[in-house]
Amino acid sequence: MFYRPEDGHGLPFNPFNAIVAPRPIGWIGTRGKLGDNLAPYSFFNAVAYVPPQVMFASTSAKDDRDGTKDSVAQIRESGVFSVNVVESAARDVMNASSGAHPAGQDEFEVSGARKAECETIDCPRVGDAPASLECRLTQIVQLPGEANFVVFGEVTGVHIREDCLVDGRFDVTTFRPLSRLGYRDYAVVENVFTLARPGE
Repeated sequence: MFYRPEDGHGLPFNPFNAIVAPRPIGWIGTRGKLGDNLAPYSFFNAVAYVPPQVMFASTSAKDDRDGTKDSVAQIRESGVFSVNVVESAARDVMNASSGAHPAGQDEFEVSGARKAECETIDCPRVGDAPASLECRLTQIVQLPGEANFVVFGEVTGVHIREDCLVDGRFDVTTFRPLSRLGYRDYAVVENVFTLARPGE
């Protein structure tokens, strides 16, 4: 099969949603003039080591947020956000926070996620997440298409849950990270192996 996206794919479900997978989930915490917000984004990743930097993309809009979603709107206001790692055990809480709630509705309260304060920025984070990254906005890039924004941030603080450290390493097998596949499908990381680079 070959198709040009501009011509359509002819399938009942968009295959592009499932091709780039698995994708890590950035559970984004923000604070703005309307209050606190928490929402998951599967267009998310780390993009640099020094200084450490991350990105997430928002690709739709809400009627009450002027062409974007709550997370991007509040980051524009505050210039900061938290990224929280989603463990398998938190999948239902994460999913509950993904609803299209009205602006000003606190998804920490809606979902039951435990709220904690960040150290280097004025922003909420998920208090029992395996890891949380405190981030200062570096830039927001508007991509082609309606409501497509990529948010970049520099990590200014890192929280790691103690039980996730094993022999000095952040060990994902201790919490089984949740990842997004296509459509409404998810996966859990359970099988980890090591590969040495050529010449090592």
